Amino acid sequence: METQHNLTVEIENGVATITIRRPSRLNALDEGLIDELATVCRSIERDEWVRVAILTGEGGKAFSAGGDIGAWSDLAPANFSRHWLRNGHQAFDALARLRQPLIAVLNGHALGGGLELAACADIRIAEEHIRIGLPESGLGVIPGWSGTQRTVRRFGSQIVRRLVLFGDMLEPAEALEHGLVDYVTPTGQGMAKAVALAERVLARAPIATELCKMLINAAEGEERERPIEAMAGLAAAQTADIREGVAAFHEKRKPNFSGR
Repeated sequence: METQHNLTVEIENGVATITIRRPSRLNALDEGLIDELATVCRSIERDEWVRVAILTGEGGKAFSAGGDIGAWSDLAPANFSRHWLRNGHQAFDALARLRQPLIAVLNGHALGGGLELAACADIRIAEEHIRIGLPESGLGVIPGWSGTQRTVRRFGSQIVRRLVLFGDMLEPAEALEHGLVDYVTPTGQGMAKAVALAERVLARAPIATELCKMLINAAEGEERERPIEAMAGLAAAQTADIREGVAAFHEKRKPNFSGR
């Protein structure tokens, strides 16, 4: 198990389980936790044995209550924009663009940045006791970690309008109806559902699954450059020309490319 200050990562049988462990603050995100999340994403991305990831929060009250008000409320406007929002975007982008499928288990309320965090996942499982919302405008701030961008791409603009402009709070059944979550389970059974879904991923072809996720992200507008370059790089890496080019470099001679 890899342990950060407020995050743990357990890897077993190809599944990385990321747990936010800040229950005393309803798993709210501060600067340290955001940095830890970015570090964990880099570690999982590089681990060739990890095929799927699960993200959840400790305790049953909150998956995450979003950005810790104590961490951002006293920041100067420039620091709020340059660091708080920017660092959060970098961490959330890394999570959304993991090469492995990501399953979020909402075992508690997902509010504000907590919902933005959940939106990074490929699949969301909500336990039946939770609530979902984007309450930021009621505090005089905006959903700054792609709460008006990624959420619109993934859930649709009209339901996001209800959450952001009117402060609607959704119960799991309504969240399921509008596509904010994919499954609803009884309280305490979200992780079991996630493990069952992870096993279905593990039964599929690894490279094809990874490429499919990148293509879906590209179609959705999540990222466009990496899928094109990754697939082109994969094709180039299988050619005789790349082996000849590398050999010529090491042998300090002119390469003799064959076009194969």
